[in-house]
Amino acid sequence: MKRLDQFRNIGIMAHVDAGKTTLTERMLYYTGLTHKLGNVDDGNTVMDSDPQEEKRGITISSAAITTYWKYQEDDYQINIIDTPGHVDFTAEVERSLRVLDGAVAVFDARAGVQPQSETVWHQADRYRVPRIVMINKMDRQGAYFQHVVKDIRERLHANVIPVQLPIGEEDNFRGVIDLIAMKALIWHNDDGKAFDIQDIPAEMLPAARQARTFLLEELSVLQESLLEQYTTDPDHISADDIRAALRAATVSLQAVPVLAGAAYRNKGIQPLLDAVAAYLPAPQDIPEVQATSADGDTPIMIPATPEGNMAALAFKIIADAYVGKLTLVRVYAGVMRTGDMLWNSRTSRSVRISRLLRIMSEKYEPATEIGAGDIGAVVGLKEVKTGDTLAHPDYPVLLEKINFPEPMIGYAIEAKAAKDADKLGDALAAMLDEDPTLSVEVDPASGQTILKGMGELHLEVVLEKLAASYQLQVNKDQPQIAYKEVFTRSITHREVFRKQNGGSGNFADISFELSPRPDNEPGLEFINDIKGGAIPKEFIPSVSKGFEAAMKTGVLEGFPVRSMRIRLLDGSIHPNDSHAQDFEQVAHIAFRNIAAQAVPRLLEPVMRVEVSTPEEYTGVLTGDLNKRRGVIRHMEMKNNLQDIVATVPLAELFGYVTTLRTLSSGRATAAVTFNDYQLK
Repeated sequence: MKRLDQFRNIGIMAHVDAGKTTLTERMLYYTGLTHKLGNVDDGNTVMDSDPQEEKRGITISSAAITTYWKYQEDDYQINIIDTPGHVDFTAEVERSLRVLDGAVAVFDARAGVQPQSETVWHQADRYRVPRIVMINKMDRQGAYFQHVVKDIRERLHANVIPVQLPIGEEDNFRGVIDLIAMKALIWHNDDGKAFDIQDIPAEMLPAARQARTFLLEELSVLQESLLEQYTTDPDHISADDIRAALRAATVSLQAVPVLAGAAYRNKGIQPLLDAVAAYLPAPQDIPEVQATSADGDTPIMIPATPEGNMAALAFKIIADAYVGKLTLVRVYAGVMRTGDMLWNSRTSRSVRISRLLRIMSEKYEPATEIGAGDIGAVVGLKEVKTGDTLAHPDYPVLLEKINFPEPMIGYAIEAKAAKDADKLGDALAAMLDEDPTLSVEVDPASGQTILKGMGELHLEVVLEKLAASYQLQVNKDQPQIAYKEVFTRSITHREVFRKQNGGSGNFADISFELSPRPDNEPGLEFINDIKGGAIPKEFIPSVSKGFEAAMKTGVLEGFPVRSMRIRLLDGSIHPNDSHAQDFEQVAHIAFRNIAAQAVPRLLEPVMRVEVSTPEEYTGVLTGDLNKRRGVIRHMEMKNNLQDIVATVPLAELFGYVTTLRTLSSGRATAAVTFNDYQLK
């Protein structure tokens, strides 16, 4: 088994078309895992192996693969996850970042910071994932390395430190200057396998010295180990000392190293692999993992070592046509072995590990064990879902779950052939296992099956998969918006629930105030203001549970209540007839009786729309946004393109991308992300 310091669990993240899948393909080629260069345009990449990914030329589902790289005499195992760049599949990024130790953020050298690259950057901030930056497409017209560095620094507030400078730009891009070794790396061959290490070209030497001085100044401020050397003898700081200081700053999230390359032209990949090994963290750099006891009440720190009790997180489910149901797991402590019996946090039942695999994108290799810090797959875990903790039965713990955004739109669907109705139910159940951002519910009024997802493209992909993978054709109705309800007034009420059925009866009495949440955060804010024990404390959670359940169906148009506050003021019990379920029921009844008096209002989802267009289309595109009840928030020229930022109700955005292409002759692009809920 490899040492923990030889593992790297990394994600490749970026905006659509920044080149992350091409970059990953080159990493696999130069590490020797593949022997042919795959290209997105040719539909022959290892990472985008799904037919729909090949058809659309985008990553839809995060793909995982294991490869190996030799750096400074050590062999490193690199588990790579190539994540989607399209906003409809941002949940794939979310679950990937949850289990990764580090990430490579890829930026287009022409476009700089784009909407989805900004989104995934902030996701990585939330999970405190150390990063290195690869400024890709340095060979393309309009490429400008320093502009992208400045853009990242200003828009993402990141302390980015270039460790390379490009040699040439656009068609003249031929290599990079290594600012640590102060050497030039020049690629000559088309396949990029060989490159020459030369002296820095004389005309670039002043810029290289200035950039190296900036690198040393920044690191000496961040790392005391370098400060004394820099102030006394800066010309004799060794490359190893610089790398050690840069690694420490990267792992501690104080700095982000920046590299340059052109993945499609096979330039700059080997130094990037070196940087992954040199600067991104190993599992051992996070010596302990935050968890809680099985009841969720007591925080526990788990040593992230193979010697500890086993604890792993299931972060993705895959339905494979040949292998069956696969559960992708990240092992945080201990060792998972075939034959082990483990505890499932969600079901509190035991599961048996019958077969383990190492992930090679669409291919798998058998494994007998997966140790701490490693990622692998388990075959045939029927009851395990995304976010479940698998732990040693004698040491049950809960690892932090993965939070997913709520579905935004839905279609009413039905099987075209009546005989396929049961088959459709089974197929949807399998797809819900794979994709936690999908939901299926039955409309109580119409009896229709409502399939909800993150956006039009997301649902389109799901329906195409039903046809391709399950041979199911479905009819779909008009899109439905995920509206919510909210209260605008406070109301105080007393509700008594009393029932006699000949034997033991039911009794619950509560007095409470229902009001809007002052902080406007989603969910129920429950405040227990009862004095003197009028309701025993064991019944209080049942009151909260009853109100929480009641919020799922509002009283205005039946949409869920987004948020509310309940202050429990008083109540009473019957010494013999009061039970926990009675207090849950009285809360539910009380909500139904008085919610309308709190003046409910509809909330609609409002999206942030970021358009990038040639300037001549600005007027017609802003006019179209205004017609859609949009509000223009910001406009600026960037790289000869007009950037327009607006907020627009989701209900007005169906078919927007098609209209955008028509109005701009196909020259404008847009990214649509959720902004907030607003009163309708």
